[in-house]
Amino acid sequence: MKTLLKILAVFLGLVVVAALGAAAYTTYVLPDVDEAPELTVELTAERIQHGEYLANHVMLCMDCHSQRDFTKFAGPLEASTFGAGGEVFDESLGFPGTFYSRNITPARLKDWTDGEIYRTITTGVNKHGKSLFPVMPYKNYAQADPEDIKDVIAYLRTIPAVESEIPMSEPAFPFNFILNTIPANVEQPGKRPDPSDKVAYGRYLANIGACTECHTKPDAQGNKLPGMELAGGWEMGVGNGRVVRTANLTPDKETGLGNWTEEAFVARFKAYADSSYSPQTVGEKDFQTIMPWLMYSKMKEEDLKAIYAYLRTVKPIKHKIEKFSITEPVAMK
Repeated sequence: MKTLLKILAVFLGLVVVAALGAAAYTTYVLPDVDEAPELTVELTAERIQHGEYLANHVMLCMDCHSQRDFTKFAGPLEASTFGAGGEVFDESLGFPGTFYSRNITPARLKDWTDGEIYRTITTGVNKHGKSLFPVMPYKNYAQADPEDIKDVIAYLRTIPAVESEIPMSEPAFPFNFILNTIPANVEQPGKRPDPSDKVAYGRYLANIGACTECHTKPDAQGNKLPGMELAGGWEMGVGNGRVVRTANLTPDKETGLGNWTEEAFVARFKAYADSSYSPQTVGEKDFQTIMPWLMYSKMKEEDLKAIYAYLRTVKPIKHKIEKFSITEPVAMK
């Protein structure tokens, strides 16, 4: 019996040592990515203009890196926080911890090199060697054309500097260790296809726009369910017990976009582009959405048509979505 206990004690000791070693490795050795590249982005009018379009209407950098007013439909950006960070991503949205977007205005980035910004966007490792939570879809951005990333950097250099104090993010256990294992070097950057190839160009836009990230249901660990790409179903709390779920974007005729025409698809976005449109105040029991319609509404029609063409080619998945529900009684005032 004593021998068995000794063996068990040794085994448990080895397990503890291994666990401590793994924790130390992930904490102090990872993330393991290359140094930031030597890079200087020329601030041409063309770069800045295209970067503005990408950052605000395709990649939506300014969506996450500003705060949104969710008392109004689709959470329009609060102008005073433009680029200053502070938007919260927590358990109510399905994230393993509480994460805050960072300030990406020149108030913070003035001491960053263009190469450091480039590495952050494409690998998920910031100037200080810290891993970013992948709500920042850097694995998608890693597949972007480097010229598009440079255009975004040029634009960020020109936006107004806004000072802000942002709390530190707090990943929950054990994700605080897992987080450092996610960033990786860019194996092969992408190349922006010729827009004349609508499907390839639409696939490219959908990727850098990270459509799959929100429109694929995750498992309990936050991993996207294999085989359910673009089939929707990610649950997100929008306050007061309300839950919204992302739509099925596959061409399934019963539960997805199979019966949508190109015209209807484009019109769904452009409904919010009219200068007379003003987001309405949302009541306690009213439908609300995370989808930043106002920002996507300014995407070029030809780009929306390309995304539509691409979505028509993906695998149809029958996945009926209950778009909205209230899971808790609405608090009485």
